Amino acid sequence: MKPAPFVHDAPRDVGEAVAVLEEVGHDGKVLAGGQSLVPILNMRLASPAHLVDINAVAGLDGIVVSDEAVRVGALVRHAGLARSEEAYAALPLLRQATLNVAHPAIRNRGTTVGSIAHADPAGEMPAVLALCDGVVEAVSAGGRREICWRDFFSGPLETTLQADELAVAARFGRLPAGTRTAFKESARRHGDYALAGVAVMVTVADGVVSAARASFVSVTDVPSVLDLSPMLAGTEPRSASWGAAVGSAAAAVGDHVQPESDIHATSDYRRMLVAELTRRVLDETVPAAEGDRR
Repeated sequence: MKPAPFVHDAPRDVGEAVAVLEEVGHDGKVLAGGQSLVPILNMRLASPAHLVDINAVAGLDGIVVSDEAVRVGALVRHAGLARSEEAYAALPLLRQATLNVAHPAIRNRGTTVGSIAHADPAGEMPAVLALCDGVVEAVSAGGRREICWRDFFSGPLETTLQADELAVAARFGRLPAGTRTAFKESARRHGDYALAGVAVMVTVADGVVSAARASFVSVTDVPSVLDLSPMLAGTEPRSASWGAAVGSAAAAVGDHVQPESDIHATSDYRRMLVAELTRRVLDETVPAAEGDRR
């Protein structure tokens, strides 16, 4: 199938882009990488009158690392983020998750901010944004605002972005010293949407876990973060008590998520799967010496 007819708008700067969005309102869709949008257009699940193509907009393709966060511009491709050694050094989870996004061809074109704005419960990057306590930067003709991840996602494939707002960047908060991260998902075939996935962070200080939390893929309607500290804090990784603590954390994850059944897997299977992935991914984060990050 082919998309319904539309007007192709190609603004050259952010001001022009938001002016177009203000003019067309709900009749417009923003095109960055297009790896989620174009299939939807081709299937005519969406038929916008205007496609606002931001690929020529200057200044949206940068990655900026600060002491507080990694800022990813709206035109940064998944592959570019995965290749960034500076971003990896600051926040390894970005590469760990990005390499699980679909196939190389999709990662070469698709954008990280676009994936977040698409708000697919099966998307990896919304879960990472949540785990890193991130924000989305949005610009409109009325000004700029920062939207915390908790306030950004309003439902499956739905966000609180207004029709006249352009998401120009996402900021992923850096994690405390001594924090290690891991990401794991399971799909029927490599590159398919995950049946379930989990990202975790574990902070170790003085040889014991001081904090831990997890976020999820494909098992919640909107990104969700579960604090695993009650189960893991005070435990020495790989000690005699570690296995029981991890088992308790995995059980808590199974109770926390609310997956739906579909043609690929039942709700019970997804719940079991994400609990097992949590068990495995927690083991991947340890042992960790204080001050060591990976």
